[in-house]
Amino acid sequence: MTPFGEAVRRLRLRKGVSQKQMAAALNLSPAYLSALEHGKRGLPTFDLLQRIAGYFNIIWDEAEELFLLARFSDPRVVIDTSGLSAEHTAFANRLALCIGDIDESLLTKLTGLLEIAEKAHGKRS
Repeated sequence: MTPFGEAVRRLRLRKGVSQKQMAAALNLSPAYLSALEHGKRGLPTFDLLQRIAGYFNIIWDEAEELFLLARFSDPRVVIDTSGLSAEHTAFANRLALCIGDIDESLLTKLTGLLEIAEKAHGKRS
């Protein structure tokens, strides 16, 4: 599951609708919506993000958070290290090899370090 998929599921449960009902309202197939929630599809289009936000009638701040979660929910991430140092490339490859073995505690610490780096370089997390 992806952060976006979890958020959509929470919104759907809060509204008390099934995947089938939501899919029909958004003119999507239930299979596509299920795959999107479970992280088996790529990122949703901006149009679909807007339709989802409208469907749930969420306020702008919550919609912005949903859009941000979608940005960080691509289940097939590609890290382009061309033009970076050998250390950057090695790090990206080592991370790819062990990402599934990182426990929640270490993941929380690494996320904190990434947030510090993003703020230092003016990138929004």
